[in-house]
Amino acid sequence: MFSISTTSRSSAERRDIFFVIAPARPPALVIGSGFGGLASACRLQARGYDVTLLEALEQPGGRASVFRDQGFTYDAGPTILTAPFLLDELFALAGKKTSDYVRIVPCKPFYRIAWHDGQSFEYTGNQEEMEEQVRKHFPDDLGGYRRFVGETHAIFQKAFVELADQPFSSFTDMLRVAPDLIRLRSDRSVWQMASRHVRHQRLREVLSFHPLLVGGNPFQSSSIYAMIHYLEREWGVHFAMGGTGALVQALVKLLEDLGGKLRLNSPVEELLVENGAAAGVRLRSGETLRANVVVSNADVANFYQKKVPAASRNKWTNRKLDSMRYSMSLFLIYFGTNRTYSDLAHHTIWLGPRYKGLLDDIFKNRILAEDFSLYLHAPTRTDPSLAPKGHECFYVLSPVPHLGSPGDRIDWEKEKEGYADRILAALEKTIVPDLRKHLVSKLIFTPRDFESRLDAHVGSAFQFEPILTQSAWFRPHNVSEDVRGLYLCGAGTHPGAGVPGVLSSAKLLDRVIPNPPHAV
Repeated sequence: MFSISTTSRSSAERRDIFFVIAPARPPALVIGSGFGGLASACRLQARGYDVTLLEALEQPGGRASVFRDQGFTYDAGPTILTAPFLLDELFALAGKKTSDYVRIVPCKPFYRIAWHDGQSFEYTGNQEEMEEQVRKHFPDDLGGYRRFVGETHAIFQKAFVELADQPFSSFTDMLRVAPDLIRLRSDRSVWQMASRHVRHQRLREVLSFHPLLVGGNPFQSSSIYAMIHYLEREWGVHFAMGGTGALVQALVKLLEDLGGKLRLNSPVEELLVENGAAAGVRLRSGETLRANVVVSNADVANFYQKKVPAASRNKWTNRKLDSMRYSMSLFLIYFGTNRTYSDLAHHTIWLGPRYKGLLDDIFKNRILAEDFSLYLHAPTRTDPSLAPKGHECFYVLSPVPHLGSPGDRIDWEKEKEGYADRILAALEKTIVPDLRKHLVSKLIFTPRDFESRLDAHVGSAFQFEPILTQSAWFRPHNVSEDVRGLYLCGAGTHPGAGVPGVLSSAKLLDRVIPNPPHAV
């Protein structure tokens, strides 16, 4: 603060005018502009840091980027939006509402579960509607379904409401929640939990598929992940008009409105470490950016192995990372038709003839099976503007093995066209009639693309597999155990994958990253 003394011409009265110079904001760097990185950048900027968000690709979003072809707009990645209050919290940082930036609308049903033989189940968040579906298809399991819902509520209260945005930085944090994990029987898989309550195979499939949405095998993922069932019931399943890409752009605008900066085409080559602490990054271009707070939203295994010097890693060594279990990868087809399909739901889970056997082939045997199960996204059922008039826009994904041995033996360049045609043929035969006759746009994305475009370790779509021994404290910590001043957000750290998970990881960082000196 300094003052200037002035004297009025009409009097000898002296006046002192004081000027206050605000201290400079300290720099912070965020690597990766997926939802976790965007949310972290907005939160840090609002707290008084001068944030630069670095994105390797030509557009923001990471896995949530956008492809365009012949008038079709394809969301590349996450399409299921739950817990929108986490978005509301971000926009409130600028004194705004989510609706000031993007329009979020509910989806109903949440999903249509469609089996290969024509049976279907309308999956919603309404208890009466769900009970009617159970009564219609699996009448003997109505009581068991009610008990299942009650148990998921208890898990949801503990695992999401209480713990999703709490750090697990020490083993003491894990010991603190151990009695609850024991009481909730987190040692069981989601499939075992569903089977305990209901007897019909297909209802067990309906109640256990959710771990697949975050990269897990229902037969291996802890029953803690059954909380997703109740999380959706509590806050609904939603869609951003304009697609997921519109939500990404809304968050970019929020960051810029707060004063932060986004740099595209800026891949990080190396984390700079000095005396055991983060000191900034060196970009592939050779440019150096200095900061004592660095947040990585990048794929954790890839980032640690390729960007953090080995000499600075005592905990997350290459050997340790190679010993972790990784989620499955995905095979995706983005396609457009020159007709519409008004009978389709926005989200369809298409289940093939095998359930456990197929999941064993994906997660254990790591072979490309002849059969498959699918998720079909039809966003133009909600927002026709994503395709030319009278056309329909889709993406379909098939869970497939990641590229770790023996999955690396799959020659995706050789297999992709034939595999894609089998998927399209199955959809055509069951829920999308005459599909191939009306196909006018098609793009394919394989595990090799996850590896090359998204720097995904072994082409994994969701980073670490969500099993009990890779959850909470057992995951790479949000506060790096190896480098002071380095923090992690996104799917590879606590609490895990999925839009609510990565947004919660950013919220958690508010608890562990110190406020800047002289925060403005």
